[in-house]
Amino acid sequence: MSAPLSPQMRFDGFVVGAANRLAAAAARAVAESPGTGYNPLFIYARPGLGKTHLLMAIGHAAQAINPALVVEYVTLDDFVEAFHTAVGAGQGDTYRRRFVEADVLLLDDVQFVTHRRETQAELLRLVDQMQAGGRQIVLTSDRPPADIEAFDERLLRRVAGGLVVDIAAPDYETRVAILRRKAEERQVVFKAGVLDTVATLALDSVRELVGALNRLVAFQSVGNAMLDAEQARLVLGVRATASDVPPAPATTAAIPAPEAPADEFGEFLSEVAETLTRQVEGWRRRVEEAMARWEGQGYRTARLAGLLDRGVDGDPAGALASFVADIERLQALQAEAAALSDDLASNAVFRDPDAVVAAEEFLARAVEGASPPPPPEGIWVFDDLVESEGNRVALRSARETAERPGAAYNPFVIVGGAGVGKTHLLHAVGNLLVASHGSVVACLNAQDFSEELIEALERDRVGAWRARYRRVQALLLDDVQLLAGHERTQEELYLLFNHLVEQGAQLAFTASAEPGEIEGLAARLASRLAGGLVVHLPPPEREVRQAVIERLLGARYDRVDPELAGYLAGRPAESVRAVQAFVQRVEAAADARHAEPDVALAREVLEGAAPRAPRPAAGVRTSGVGASGFRSPEKAVWEWPDIGERLIEEWR
Repeated sequence: MSAPLSPQMRFDGFVVGAANRLAAAAARAVAESPGTGYNPLFIYARPGLGKTHLLMAIGHAAQAINPALVVEYVTLDDFVEAFHTAVGAGQGDTYRRRFVEADVLLLDDVQFVTHRRETQAELLRLVDQMQAGGRQIVLTSDRPPADIEAFDERLLRRVAGGLVVDIAAPDYETRVAILRRKAEERQVVFKAGVLDTVATLALDSVRELVGALNRLVAFQSVGNAMLDAEQARLVLGVRATASDVPPAPATTAAIPAPEAPADEFGEFLSEVAETLTRQVEGWRRRVEEAMARWEGQGYRTARLAGLLDRGVDGDPAGALASFVADIERLQALQAEAAALSDDLASNAVFRDPDAVVAAEEFLARAVEGASPPPPPEGIWVFDDLVESEGNRVALRSARETAERPGAAYNPFVIVGGAGVGKTHLLHAVGNLLVASHGSVVACLNAQDFSEELIEALERDRVGAWRARYRRVQALLLDDVQLLAGHERTQEELYLLFNHLVEQGAQLAFTASAEPGEIEGLAARLASRLAGGLVVHLPPPEREVRQAVIERLLGARYDRVDPELAGYLAGRPAESVRAVQAFVQRVEAAADARHAEPDVALAREVLEGAAPRAPRPAAGVRTSGVGASGFRSPEKAVWEWPDIGERLIEEWR
């Protein structure tokens, strides 16, 4: 689903400096004339430097110029999630049309397309259709297109055909301008030198810069006087250094480097303890400051409010220290939850310092397996697979595996070349397991499996990672050959394999070759894979190609031209992906001409053939020889769609 444009993110609120001038100029040009200049426009930068701001500013400006324009803004994750939901509800084509028919499509965080091959195929088709229709598409990412792992080369070429611009970190002058603009928006006034102090901090992004400003706003709002530059340094946990004064002449001694920032709240607590011994109002102000700080970060502060209500009785400094300790414990628990799943980390239990025990119990349940790993993609189901002589064994044994998990074929291994449908069949098994048995199914690419383990090792969360997979009823691993040479991942998979088999869980894998022929795959693991059922998925046969082509054409056109479908099906293809590419190329050419595709257009696009003469009358056969006695450049009888059955006449 698309999200509304933030009213705050407009061009007049975007501070332009040397680091973002080109990106801002390109964004304005796109907003003023969508689809005519830089299409697609690709903006990349580290998080927090203003990509999303520019993206939404384009939408606002475009609609201000032409209110009739349809503008869609969506993050890649939301796009994928909503698309899967729409496909599951039988509304996939309607969902596609919604974005294809938009005048301006703003797609945020494209870097998350990594290893999502089906999503990349949808995105490629979307870009092609929008370009053909003169509609604007703008994309953002936290890295250049070439650095996005496993980014489809065709998508890379499409993006490179538009304009790719970056946003760098702002310089000192731009940081000061940003801070002044934000302070003006907040209607907050600071003493001279305060904002300059913030601008000198080593902050990596505009977001962190504004966060520092917000901290000053919060502290100043609970005090009785305006902060000065020195107080601002203390609030931000930065000591005054020689870098705060103009540099000395070159003949003087070198200026020492600034000290590392101190633990800001630890120093704050020491200061509170000293203040409480001197005056009552001091600790009240500190508690109010703490409330402003933690509320600003989303934590509940009812305990601190109660501390203010009770007055000076008891130990307010100790109570404040205890409150902060509970928040630090929540932060540690939340980090552990994030190692399992981002969804877990967003749970509200990690925002209540009075619920530390509940947060610990919540995390314990998650570690025990309450949070399932990645499920199969809902768009890949058995109903979309076409059975043929060559794939009959693979499809029927896959279905039996899903109908009798852990008992029919365990493990079940699908071997085949790239693009023949291994991933589709694997996810279809997973979806049938979920639908028929309500199983908890882990279905993911072997590379992602390995990356998860590496992250768990970095965070010292291997136990939680293991628990995440040891509780599933089925483990489906795509492209197991990618684990070649990954010794630690293979060791963990070996242990997990043995555990799941003992529990009666189903295991299934895809591979590019027989397990024993995968170089770099441990013998003990290869032998276990080979000990189940290994089936081969061949390149798509003609009947499979025909069904795929008719489905693709039927998704776009009211009537499928049988001659066109037959011609395309007759072209040899080593993969379903290649078949899809045929259709997409022909569709794109037809869109460019505002016509429906036919055999003549397909031949022109795929064979480079010149536009053919009108068809001869029914029943008339030609010799294939020109009037001059030379061989005709077109030797095949066009009515026969199968290339292998075409007659070639030789001049004798």
